[in-house]
Amino acid sequence: MSFTYRSKGKAGMSEEGTRKHPVDEVLPLPKLALYGFQHVLAFYAGAVVVPILVASGIGLSPQQLVYLINADLFTCGIATIIQAWGFWKIGVRLPIVQGVTFTAVAPMIAIGQGAATPTAALLAIYGATITSGVVMFLAAPVLGRVLRLFPPVVTGTVLTIMGLLLIPNALTDAAGGAALKGKPDFGSWKHLAYAGGTVLFIVLLYRLRRPFLSSVAILLGLVGGTVVSWMLGDTSFDQVGRSHWFGVTTPFHYGAPTFQIGPCIAMLLVMLVTVVETVGDSKATGQIVGKPVSDGDITRALRADGLSTFLGGTLNAFPYTCFAQNVGLVRLTRVRSRFVVVAAGFIMMILGLFPKAAAYVASIPPDVLGGAAMVMFGMVAVVGIQTLGQADLRDERNALIVGISVGMAFVPSTIPAFGENMPRDVASILNSGIVLGSLTAVLLNLFFNVLTRRPPADTEESVPATAS
Repeated sequence: MSFTYRSKGKAGMSEEGTRKHPVDEVLPLPKLALYGFQHVLAFYAGAVVVPILVASGIGLSPQQLVYLINADLFTCGIATIIQAWGFWKIGVRLPIVQGVTFTAVAPMIAIGQGAATPTAALLAIYGATITSGVVMFLAAPVLGRVLRLFPPVVTGTVLTIMGLLLIPNALTDAAGGAALKGKPDFGSWKHLAYAGGTVLFIVLLYRLRRPFLSSVAILLGLVGGTVVSWMLGDTSFDQVGRSHWFGVTTPFHYGAPTFQIGPCIAMLLVMLVTVVETVGDSKATGQIVGKPVSDGDITRALRADGLSTFLGGTLNAFPYTCFAQNVGLVRLTRVRSRFVVVAAGFIMMILGLFPKAAAYVASIPPDVLGGAAMVMFGMVAVVGIQTLGQADLRDERNALIVGISVGMAFVPSTIPAFGENMPRDVASILNSGIVLGSLTAVLLNLFFNVLTRRPPADTEESVPATAS
């Protein structure tokens, strides 16, 4: 791809010529490696935290967590290469890093908690992930047209609900983890001190106002808390010694995925939210690198999301979307070559082949993880509230959408008997606060703002910041 530029010679005359757009320039190998590794550092915390949170929420073993981290890193690399390098009509061909969407954490935990065993939970999650990936890939050309069904009042409500419903899981980990519930040590000052110290360390890193430190503050908080816990004798790295040096992710490692209505609907709702994230991040990146993003580019970006998510379900990983923190890194460094991100993708794939590295991450104690998770889940809710600020909540219709949806989201966790007498597939939908609250927001928006002639109060086009 090329563009025309003008330059002035010694006599002040204009010369016209063509050269590659900076986005399409291939930098020397040392620069590709250096800048690519920088993108990996900015992305790494979000990549490893999601498997950790899901494993903690559905009760996976340390060995399963190690495999999950490796599979996630390996698939992240493939997804990033697909999006940045691109082929056929797939991939936006911009310096965009793909990672697991944080929006999927709560629904995946909810799916897992409704399964009989942790392995059954993974198979249900993978079935829903494959389904949502296929739907997104096929529907990519028309998804942009349905964004009007997800104005700020809906997306903001969904993100707020996700953050609020995840915080209790983080607090359970901060108290020592679900395995200690009912035991005297649950909620002891020792566990709360580790969690609180992790939060304090993360806050101090943000207080320094250094962009790079802020981008890896969660990762450093997890590392710092784990090191302190190990020095005091409360954390063991025995799992590292038992792990192999080299391991390859194989398709359907845990068996054939299961396809259930409730989990599939939950993941489809997640993908609709990621559509908004991908559109926003693609347009923002296009502005940063000076390459306008067309409707066709958006379609290719969404196809890449769909294909990557399908691969995620196949390779024992998760749904994928654009990572906003790496968009910010492009802006900070002003390195516009998409092949830098392609190099980052190859580095991720290499990291995903070493189980011992993942075993160190899997050794993070629950209380340290709970402290970091509380920060992250709280920020998800903040992003939702920020998005709601773009809606006119003085309009009673929008206020009702938010109020009723948030209230409905808390019904399953507050009333344990809710849905017991319903058919299994219906109960699997209604017993998830995330799904119930999100569906309520979508349906109320249809009722108040779409199926009426009266125009909605929040008509301006907006895209929420991603929570990845």
